[in-house]
Amino acid sequence: MHHLSRRDFLAAATGAAGYLACGVGEGPLSPEKKEEAQARDYPIIDIHQHLPFSGRQADALLDHQRTMGISKTVMLPAGRKYALAAEAGGNEIVYPFVQEHLDEYSFFANELPDIAETREVLEKYLNLGAIGIGEQKFPIDCDSKHIELVASIAQEFDVPVLMHFQHEAYNFHIERFHKILEKFPKVNFIGHAQTWWGNIDKNHDQAVMYPKTPVTPGGISDRYLSDYANMYGDLSAGSGQNSLKRDEEQARGFIERHQDKLLFGSDCSDSDGRGENCIGANTLAILRRLAPDDMALKKILHDNAARIMRVGV
Repeated sequence: MHHLSRRDFLAAATGAAGYLACGVGEGPLSPEKKEEAQARDYPIIDIHQHLPFSGRQADALLDHQRTMGISKTVMLPAGRKYALAAEAGGNEIVYPFVQEHLDEYSFFANELPDIAETREVLEKYLNLGAIGIGEQKFPIDCDSKHIELVASIAQEFDVPVLMHFQHEAYNFHIERFHKILEKFPKVNFIGHAQTWWGNIDKNHDQAVMYPKTPVTPGGISDRYLSDYANMYGDLSAGSGQNSLKRDEEQARGFIERHQDKLLFGSDCSDSDGRGENCIGANTLAILRRLAPDDMALKKILHDNAARIMRVGV
């Protein structure tokens, strides 16, 4: 009996696997088919989490993200006041946590934009390795001198800024944000929250936080994504999920149209990481159902964040 060497066995197994992957009688995969196949197996980046978060602590966060299947999570600290209305910790909590889990976590820097210490604090944590600024969730005009200061720091460090838009609560007057986009074309801004996602609809009522009506394309956010190369959208939280669920036919077109501008985030405080209580897990399922193809899904779940945040996986 002839015994195969380990080298011969591995060579034969590899050849058989390649033959099966190509399909009997189909020949080698084309470059396009190979790229599509590779797009189905990639790491997922979650650009929006907090610690603590409505009482959830570090161990539960670690389990939550692993259960969701996240390869890299971006932690967003609070400023010294407000706690982002989510009992979220600030830079001094997020930074040491990330240092203990650098293989799975990265972090942004954050601070109130309208205090004397803004620049000092942001520069401190950007020099320590922060890959962005945010989430900026404070009661100021979104085109104010304070946001200009944040944008100027982001420009110096070549990092993005994540903005929480909420009518009459945070970053007022989204209709004026184009002034910042035009003044800082080299800074990538990421839109998030109720007023950002409500305004994908041309007929949006600004007082409504979670609209359920059909969407007419051409709203403020839709136009910002189309008209400004430096505007992106964070699909996290109930607001991002609502924008996908309220009108799925429109959502399919929206995702296809803006597939180079959308970023996956969870921003959910549950401890499950699965099931109906987990916003992040549900948003992943919706995106997998509505995305036009695997390549578009890969952009949203990985490539776009990797590109504008230079976050490694």
